[in-house]
Amino acid sequence: MQSKAKDVTSYLKEVPEERKAALLKLRELCIKHLTGFEEAMLYGGPTYSRNGVAEVGFMSQKNYIGLYILRTDVMMTHRSSLNIKGVTMGKGCIRYPKAEKIDFDVVAKMLKDTVKSTGPVC
Repeated sequence: MQSKAKDVTSYLKEVPEERKAALLKLRELCIKHLTGFEEAMLYGGPTYSRNGVAEVGFMSQKNYIGLYILRTDVMMTHRSSLNIKGVTMGKGCIRYPKAEKIDFDVVAKMLKDTVKSTGPVC
């Protein structure tokens, strides 16, 4: 669900309680690993941009938590690690139906690879 929150802290206050811990962890990992990126609310959710280009985001949707890794080379590299029952993927989106499905170690690796990537953004 797109939010009208002005900042990420406000956004996290309005998400469902059962997803809050996972979303806080995603934010923590983004802040830790995405050095040189700017955190903002874009497209209705928390987004991390470098040089004005959004490369990572996350959002609490109606039926899932969406993690957006927009560097196509990073998504391709980690696609097999994300092959978890119930988790679906698009070109730059990973859809976790439950917070417990998120493998935060894989997320951290993807964020680290995003920082190093010069590949195309989808």
